[in-house]
Amino acid sequence: MKEIIVTGQKRNSLGKKASKELRKQGFIPCNIYGEKKDDNGNPIAHAFSVSFSELRKIIYTPHIYVINLDIEGEHYTSILKEIQFHPVTDTPLHVDFYEVNDQKPITIGIPVKLVGLAQGVRDGGRMNLSIRKINVTAPYQQIPEHLDIDVTALKIGKSIKVGELTFEGLEVATSKDVVVCSIKMTRQAQQAAATAEEETPATE
Repeated sequence: MKEIIVTGQKRNSLGKKASKELRKQGFIPCNIYGEKKDDNGNPIAHAFSVSFSELRKIIYTPHIYVINLDIEGEHYTSILKEIQFHPVTDTPLHVDFYEVNDQKPITIGIPVKLVGLAQGVRDGGRMNLSIRKINVTAPYQQIPEHLDIDVTALKIGKSIKVGELTFEGLEVATSKDVVVCSIKMTRQAQQAAATAEEETPATE
């Protein structure tokens, strides 16, 4: 995984009013959840804020990053956990980070990359990508930037499911029955097949 540095400031004032004021100033309220837990067993959140310009680097990108947070001199190694967007403007309202370490595996969605020209596409079919990410579990140092899936042998009407895939050093966490990609018959391919069938002489 690629690494990136993000700088933040501690939040002393919490609540909706304080968060709204932060957004007016160009900052986004954030929390980071670490190993420490409260009396009820819930992770303790550390509140801070990050400028919208800083967050753009990790929100509007297809890449998965290990994020080195610098919050007024306190350093955290983290990953992006959840982003809350405005339902109308689609701007980020709140961001949660999750602290990671060398020992504890994490589960994270990794982008899928289809490799090769599928036989079904050569025959006139259309590739249909059903999911863009597959959840995997591993120490964060072993998490790749993307998951390569060879589709060269995939034919029209066939699909690849998560259960058929294995990745070295990674435990797949997405359900085995989920379809990753498939090749659909196009109208053009149907017509070509019908024409070929009509032109084939009948055997006596």
